[in-house]
Amino acid sequence: YPFDGEDLDTLLMHADTAMYKAKEQGGNSYQAYSRSMNATALQRLTLENSLRRALEREEFEVHYQPIVEARSGAPVAAEALVRWRHPELGLLLPSEFIALAEENGLIVPIGEWVMRTACAQNRSWQAAGLLPIRVVVNLSSRQLTRGLTDVVGRILLAAGLESRFLGLELTESVLVNHQKEGTDILHALRAMGLHLSVDDFGTGYSSFGYLKHFPLDTLKIDRCFVRDITSDPDDAAITTAIIALGHALGLKVVAEGVETDAHQALLRKQGCDEMQGFLFSRPVPADRFAAYLASKRVVARTGGRRARAAGAA
Repeated sequence: YPFDGEDLDTLLMHADTAMYKAKEQGGNSYQAYSRSMNATALQRLTLENSLRRALEREEFEVHYQPIVEARSGAPVAAEALVRWRHPELGLLLPSEFIALAEENGLIVPIGEWVMRTACAQNRSWQAAGLLPIRVVVNLSSRQLTRGLTDVVGRILLAAGLESRFLGLELTESVLVNHQKEGTDILHALRAMGLHLSVDDFGTGYSSFGYLKHFPLDTLKIDRCFVRDITSDPDDAAITTAIIALGHALGLKVVAEGVETDAHQALLRKQGCDEMQGFLFSRPVPADRFAAYLASKRVVARTGGRRARAAGAA
């Protein structure tokens, strides 16, 4: 006072603006108010208001990226990734709006919409005779509540989809910060037949003791370890260790961020079970993913005929 405001209301408003700026920087930080923050705060408020209307206006869409079996390259799952078709800003990636949705609670209805859409789409692919695969949906910490099993059950029933064709993916931070309540919820989901994965494995915690508390099926190696795996011995050693740990715990291991043939070859040599990345496909809309699945069905049938012919010869 008086530089940051000449009355109480203005001071409180500017303090609130500085607080949100500090939150954006992560924990244990502070920010002093500056006039430039007003523009940022206005942009944030505008985006939040648009986000609240986006579901009603059907501006969200789901893109799918395949997860393939390491040896054969056959798709075994598809990760469902939300996109926002903003009327003015164009196609927005999750990194541009999910943090805001987490903060204001909109991630819950958005997350449920993604799950509902992905399950219905998967059932549609199956009805069309495409390869039966699992759809994998990311789960927010805000969704990890006692009512989640009921929500998932209703979505599966409405879609007519068997539970084994749905997977849920949680980050390490969600698992570690919700051990007490999360354990029972995940055990209930696992009992329903769902596939459970931990995402971004190895990036957040030095102790992996939390793994024994949860009924997991898969570990996903974060792309930061895969990116330089062929040139950095440390990254190669880390991926080798994660794969060994996963297998020792009876879990499958998926490598994210596989972009080159060299990545694929080394991960195969290390014993990685499944892979995901631009080498196989970028995230694409449902119609393009259906075409991808159809092409794999043709390859599988052709391969089967060739194998039978070779056996007869």
